[in-house]
Amino acid sequence: MQILLVVNSFATSVTPRNTVQVHQYLARHHDVQVVETSERGHATRFAADAVLRGMDAVIAFGGDGTVNEVATGLAGGATALGVLPGGSTNVFARSLGMANDPLLAVTQLAAGIDGGLIAPIGLGEVNGRFFTFHAGIGFDAEVVRQVERTFSFKRLVGQPLFAYSALKTWFVDYDRKYPHFTAEIDGRKVPNGFFTIVLNTNPYTYVGKRAIELSRAASLEKRLVAITFRRLSTPLMLRTIWNAMRNGGIDARRGIDITEDVEQVVFDFPAPFGYQLDGDFIGEATTLTVRHRAEALRLIKPMLVEY
Repeated sequence: MQILLVVNSFATSVTPRNTVQVHQYLARHHDVQVVETSERGHATRFAADAVLRGMDAVIAFGGDGTVNEVATGLAGGATALGVLPGGSTNVFARSLGMANDPLLAVTQLAAGIDGGLIAPIGLGEVNGRFFTFHAGIGFDAEVVRQVERTFSFKRLVGQPLFAYSALKTWFVDYDRKYPHFTAEIDGRKVPNGFFTIVLNTNPYTYVGKRAIELSRAASLEKRLVAITFRRLSTPLMLRTIWNAMRNGGIDARRGIDITEDVEQVVFDFPAPFGYQLDGDFIGEATTLTVRHRAEALRLIKPMLVEY
């Protein structure tokens, strides 16, 4: 295969040494070109160019943001996506069952390539940009914005920085008294939204080795799942986190609206609200449309081996 390896050398787990090792392993049986990103959006341009050149696959070696950019550049084309975990959390790679060590993961990915484990998957799309595992509107977007404001510490501190940012956002920066948007889910109005997560797969994220699972109905082979918090109280959030960590998902209850098999969600509000895709803060909007795009991308699935 002709493979483009897109490397984010600034990602938490990416080093010059493991980049060389990954390249050498893949190059044993394939024609592999290596490029490094240097700015936001760079990986998308590399991926889109690979599609135009008719390359067989693009492998994203970095965090979830790098995977997101590569997927956006490949969506709608014939070039397949492969992923290698190089970030601090690596939600998408781990949701596929991959090892969180890139040197173990590359053996799984190469085995998937050799075994022909390439299949189309659905993606979510927000105003022309795609997401692989989730979109967040409202509260978690503000958490991600806080993390990105201290980006220089992210590589050194990792997940504790997310925990600090979540607590600061909850108690100081995010208005939990007044709603931030109205959602319309496949034509059904859901007013008074404080926080919505639109899942393309499960889990939502990981804390260390533990998955935070919000809905086992979320799958790459199905349409989206929309979870909207219509109030943000500390007891409600603590129960949600407990169930997500211990019970493999959360249930609809007073204050939480859950809709499965979602084709489209439209968010609207007079004041701007923030949103993030796959853990990257994108910006603010007063109107936002989230759509499911079936078979938007060809994915190389890893051949899983127990370690």
